[in-house]
Amino acid sequence: MRGIWTYWGYVAAAALIVAWGSGAASAVIVVLSLAVAAYAAFQIPVWCGAVNRNGTYCRRNAMGILMGCGLRQHRWQKMKMIVLRSKAGDFSRAVFPTAKEKFGAFIAVASLASAIAAVVAPLVAGSG
Repeated sequence: MRGIWTYWGYVAAAALIVAWGSGAASAVIVVLSLAVAAYAAFQIPVWCGAVNRNGTYCRRNAMGILMGCGLRQHRWQKMKMIVLRSKAGDFSRAVFPTAKEKFGAFIAVASLASAIAAVVAPLVAGSG
């Protein structure tokens, strides 16, 4: 059962696509969009990708594209790379080392765009 629960965000992403296609209420779309974004950022199974002391990237399992593995030094390293300006290049290599991580990032960005569109579209349609 744990294996199925690990991938609940993909089911939510599919439900989000169906909700957009069927013209569901914007509140439903916003909730699904935020759920998928949270899943991708903090729960999707990926490699850690934090920079090791020897300059290589950690290949241990992690949860979420923004979080590191179980090593104390790696837990918040990716989040710190977002804030530190000199680490921007390292952040992109650490967060997106493989296609699996790139797909997770795409899901996160697409779901945030979906949430924004679900809020803005009724406002624009109502004022027109």
